[in-house]
Amino acid sequence: MIVLGIETSCDETAVAVLENEKILSSVVSSQIDVHKKFGGVVPEIAARHHLSNLPVVFKNALSQAKISLNDIDLISVTYGPGLIGALLVGISFAKGLSLKLNKPLIGINHIVGHVYANYLTYPNLKPPFIVLMVSGGHTEILHIQNEKIEVLGKTLDDAAGEAFDKVARILGLGYPGGPEIEKIAQYGNDKAFNFPKPLYDSKDYNFSFSGLKTAVLYTIKKLDKIPKEDVAASFQRAVTDILLHKTFKAAKDKKINTVVLAGGVAANKYLRTKALEISKKEGIILLIPPIEFCTDNAAMIAIAGYKLFDGTSDLNIDAMPNLNL
Repeated sequence: MIVLGIETSCDETAVAVLENEKILSSVVSSQIDVHKKFGGVVPEIAARHHLSNLPVVFKNALSQAKISLNDIDLISVTYGPGLIGALLVGISFAKGLSLKLNKPLIGINHIVGHVYANYLTYPNLKPPFIVLMVSGGHTEILHIQNEKIEVLGKTLDDAAGEAFDKVARILGLGYPGGPEIEKIAQYGNDKAFNFPKPLYDSKDYNFSFSGLKTAVLYTIKKLDKIPKEDVAASFQRAVTDILLHKTFKAAKDKKINTVVLAGGVAANKYLRTKALEISKKEGIILLIPPIEFCTDNAAMIAIAGYKLFDGTSDLNIDAMPNLNL
């Protein structure tokens, strides 16, 4: 089966082609440089760029995959969560293709796509497993059982990626904040500041990052000279400690031997390294997708479509910016 994946939930325009579980092409056009000067994604500008970029990215994906339009068997598109204007561009394009080619259409939850991205690297992955889903908009611990996804815990305020962006702004760093903090943190002392770790010792699996962000702000206000590298490294350590403590706690509590990372923040090398250290210490299998499958891409939407397609087409898909699992 040839599956076309389309992803336009935020500021990446992405199209991928899969033959069953094999990637034939995966093309991503990023808008980071467009939004940098605004310090974040501007929804209207993102939608406009998707409109102009999507036909080009689509053509490149087909060309790289060496297929024609008529070879497509299934169209898989992100329908939420995300920016409504951005989502509508991808959905409208996918619906048009579905009608033109008379090929089935399936809508995919963006978060589910991030989970299923792991199947691109680990095709033999079998439930049950625990997922740390951590991105700019979402931070959740998920329990995967067959095709059922149970949310064990989630952030009660800021997502981890959102906290990275906000602290980056406090430090006067560029956008996107996560990579900027990671970049300077490697030159800092991660024990220079002992920032609080909200909910670290709570019995549940929920997160809270707004207090940590505020603690960073108050700490900086008290300093004459801001050691940005040390602040970034200490903040990164605090977030990582919280995320991994809760994730591996969930795995042990549920007696599950496999932990999987997913989402854009899972591209953070410090997080990946610390997760590997803990997994070895605890004797738990850790699966981490390559960085290109952590950040937004359409291959994850295609693989999710391939695995979840039940034979029925849905042309009534609508954009759901606040979609939950």
